[in-house]
Amino acid sequence: MRTWIVIVASFAVAGLLGVLHYAEANAVLQFVVAIVALALLAWTVGIGTETVGARYGPATTGVLQSTLGNLPELFIVIFALRAGEIVVAQTSILGSLLANALLVLGLAIVAGAWSAEDGVMRFQRRLPNDTTMLLMLVVFMIAIISTSLSLGDAAADNAETISVVGAILILCVYGAWLTNYLRSGSDQPAIENHEAPSLGFSAGLAVLALAGVAAAFTSEWFVDVIDPATEELGISKAFTGLVIVAIAGNAVENVVGIQLAWKRRYDLAISVVKNSVAQIAAFLFPALVLISLLFTSHLTFVLDPVYIGAVLLTALSVWQVTGDGEATIPEGAALIGIYLMLAFLTFYE
Repeated sequence: MRTWIVIVASFAVAGLLGVLHYAEANAVLQFVVAIVALALLAWTVGIGTETVGARYGPATTGVLQSTLGNLPELFIVIFALRAGEIVVAQTSILGSLLANALLVLGLAIVAGAWSAEDGVMRFQRRLPNDTTMLLMLVVFMIAIISTSLSLGDAAADNAETISVVGAILILCVYGAWLTNYLRSGSDQPAIENHEAPSLGFSAGLAVLALAGVAAAFTSEWFVDVIDPATEELGISKAFTGLVIVAIAGNAVENVVGIQLAWKRRYDLAISVVKNSVAQIAAFLFPALVLISLLFTSHLTFVLDPVYIGAVLLTALSVWQVTGDGEATIPEGAALIGIYLMLAFLTFYE
């Protein structure tokens, strides 16, 4: 019953946003409704993905969950690029990475450690270490490219070309990792431990398709009101992308990861969150760099120094906290604290 309530609510709120958009309603009202719609649609995409994935093996299902769960962010960035909103596009990607790796993982660790009898959340080390290694490789590649280009040296004149080559190399690394991942089936995705899907396969496909279409329209309408809404609210576009879009667009991981940790399904909680983090860094970001070539405004790996430091600190922090297969409340709180500091800083950008 709850499943259908979420599905109907997501389409209803998206429809309401469409009415407000064509009625040229207040920009702030559209902005708020769009955020709610994006969060609900992300949840609906997760429901459809889980249902469809029940027919396939665990590794394939895990990839589906991570890939399709990022649909809202994908559409937001594409429409932002089309509208020339480079700041929103770039910070939305970074925000998704940082929100999952710091805020969501931190909350999941706090919930898991709190529910553990001895205050220590324990999980298998293999998947966290595999995804952390992928994350660190990609983040260091991005940091090297971005640092070089940001310094304004000779290579800076070819920032777009270097970013494209870097994107291709990162996708190759991801492809090699994904091939091994699917072949070994080493992940433990939610589909193995969840209750039976509440939708049939055909219904799941239909929900997934409709949610994808709704997410596309919602993202376009959201991007259309960013300028007037942020100006009226007095918040920066960087804060909008890094915090608001990131949290709304990752509603699935935000809720599921924390719930699983609270229920002491620690391996599953870590898997859901860290799979999404690795895919954002190794697939979504470089793929969007290549997709941006279709538009006038091009996305590159040139980041502000604070964001270079943030992604490096994130990769190292995640490795340090999860590398030993144990995590405690102070470690989770530290991850949350890092994210809140970045969010507070971005608010004044």
